[in-house]
Amino acid sequence: MSTHPEDREEGFIWLDGSLRPRSDASLPVLSHGLHYASTVFEGERAYRGAIFRSTEHSERLLRSARLLDFEIPYDAAALDAAKRAVVSANGFKSCYIRPIAWRGGETMAVAARQSSIHVAIAAWDWPSMFDVSEKMKGVRLDIAEYRRPDPRTAPCHAKASGLYMICTISKHAAERKGYADAMMLDWRGFVAECTGANIMFARDGVLHTPIADCFLDGITRRAIIDLARRRGIEVAERHIPPEELSGFDECFLCGTGAEVTPVSEIGPYRFMPGQVSRLLMEDYARLVNGG
Repeated sequence: MSTHPEDREEGFIWLDGSLRPRSDASLPVLSHGLHYASTVFEGERAYRGAIFRSTEHSERLLRSARLLDFEIPYDAAALDAAKRAVVSANGFKSCYIRPIAWRGGETMAVAARQSSIHVAIAAWDWPSMFDVSEKMKGVRLDIAEYRRPDPRTAPCHAKASGLYMICTISKHAAERKGYADAMMLDWRGFVAECTGANIMFARDGVLHTPIADCFLDGITRRAIIDLARRRGIEVAERHIPPEELSGFDECFLCGTGAEVTPVSEIGPYRFMPGQVSRLLMEDYARLVNGG
């Protein structure tokens, strides 16, 4: 199945309170969200018909909107119900789900407090990116030129579309070099995250991960930390300078799209996907499938 939603013309999208055929769910060119990035979104997955941590995602969407100074006209329960309706209407069991909210086009200027707020929810097929044996080979990462910004310069804890501009640029640059993705540093020079996933490292049975103080504290990230602690694995959330990467044994990405994906190299640094990555990959698969 294709992972590209534009390849699927049939189906339904929930838009401003009702399900509509995909072909009828359109966005006007003159929308503040398109021109000024006043847009927030979520990335979610359904497994066997159940949306993983749906309410956490809905609540984060609401918080993201408030950080961008607008209020979504639906509560978390209504968003949860709409997501379930989209999954059901499209006949999916396992899929990717994209809720998105944005300012309309009544005011095409920087200030747009009176603009209407629109919400849409789409879903499409997106199987796991790799099987376990393929994942355990590890993916290769570049080191991005762009850095996650100082929290004083952007609403870094919102899942806002504008914050992903440098992620797209960085991933494109990495792919042109033959890498799968790029690891980003923060404005201080510490390890931050990848372009669409959080990152974790293991050494001597301890899991190390950057403090999410200038980038998104991912819902999958929190789930992995909880799973690790249940196994008795110590978790150290701390600032990690890049020169420390040579001392780690394992590295993996975690996120809705990546799930748990081991890493074999980051620029000049090499890792050997091993027991910690495999255990947490298997634990996460059981968790999302209701185990």
